[in-house]
Amino acid sequence: MNLLSPQPFFSLLTVVHVGLWTLLSGLSPNASSESVRSYPTKPIRFIMPYPVGGSIDLGGRTAALQAAEFLGQAIVIDNRTGAGGTVGTELGARANPDGYTLVMGGTGTLAISPSLARKLPYDVDHDFTPITLLATTPYVLAIPPGWPIKSIKELIASAKSQPDKIIYASGGSGSAPHLIGEIFRLRAGIRLMHVPYKGSMPAKIDLMAGRVQLFFTGVPSIVAELKVGSLRALGVTSAKRSTSLPEVPSIAESGLPGFDVSPWFGVLCPARTTPTIVTQLNKAFVKSLQTLPVRESMHRNGFNIVGNNSIEFSQFIHTERQKWAEAVRESGATME
Repeated sequence: MNLLSPQPFFSLLTVVHVGLWTLLSGLSPNASSESVRSYPTKPIRFIMPYPVGGSIDLGGRTAALQAAEFLGQAIVIDNRTGAGGTVGTELGARANPDGYTLVMGGTGTLAISPSLARKLPYDVDHDFTPITLLATTPYVLAIPPGWPIKSIKELIASAKSQPDKIIYASGGSGSAPHLIGEIFRLRAGIRLMHVPYKGSMPAKIDLMAGRVQLFFTGVPSIVAELKVGSLRALGVTSAKRSTSLPEVPSIAESGLPGFDVSPWFGVLCPARTTPTIVTQLNKAFVKSLQTLPVRESMHRNGFNIVGNNSIEFSQFIHTERQKWAEAVRESGATME
C-alpha cells in the first residue's frame, strides 16, 4: 500500500474523539528522562482547529503523515472546530506537555484573534512552544474581468483620485481578506470602501458580476475562475510570486515595494514541553516538507513551504501579531 496516496492519507490520520484517543494512547503525566530518550512510544495527537478538507487541514495532514514515518509513530488528527479556531487552540494550550499532543496554529488563532477578541482562553506568548512554520498561503487580489484597471499602480492612482469609491469585498468583518484589504489600503495610502459578506462565496459572486471591484482570496479558491476568465488577478500578496500562479506579479514588485501579507500555519505544542522533544518534532516536520510528495501536494494547494526552527517561528509569530494588530485597529473590527 502506498502510504502517500490519497486513500490511506485520510484512513491513517482519522478524525477521532476524546474517548477513542484515550483508548489509543491515554494521557500521561510529564515525560521522564527515560521516556524522553525513547520518545515517541505511542501515537501523537494533532489537534486541528480547522474543518476537515479545508486548505489548512489538508496541508497539515500532508506534512503530518510524512512526519509520522520519520518519527516511527502515527500522528492522529483530531479536528476540533469552533469559535474561529479558539476551541481547538485552547485544547492544545491545556494539554499535557509530554510531546504527545500537538496543535495547528495559524494567522487567525495566533495573530488576529489576540487583537480582535476582548479575551481569549489561551495566551499565545505563554501557553505554547512553536515547533515549525509549515507554510504561508499567498492571497490573490482579484478584480472583475471587465474592469479597466490593469496594474497595482493603476489601482492606487485610481483610488487616490476617487477616495472611498472603489469597493473591496470580504467574507466578513475581521476576516483575513478584510484585514489584508486594510493593510493594503494603509500601505498604499488610499481610501477604499469595505463591504463585508456572510462568507467568501457571495462576495466572489458579486465580484464576478462587477458589483464590487476588489477581493482578496486564497489561491485555490480562485484558480478555476482565473482559468476561464471570469475573474482577473491583479497581484499576489506574498513578497515573491506564487509557484501556483507564476504569471501573476506580486503586489510588492508592481507598486508597493516590501508588501508581504500572507496567512500562514504551523505546528505548536504545549508550553514546557521538553526541548529535546521539541527538537525531534521539528526535525521530523521540516524533513517531511522536503520530500517530493509533500512538496507537490503543497504546491497544488497554493502553499509556499517554509520549515524553520522553533526560535524563528516564535519570532515570526511576534512580528505577525504586530502587523495584524495594526490592521485590526484601523478596521475597527471586534469579536466578543
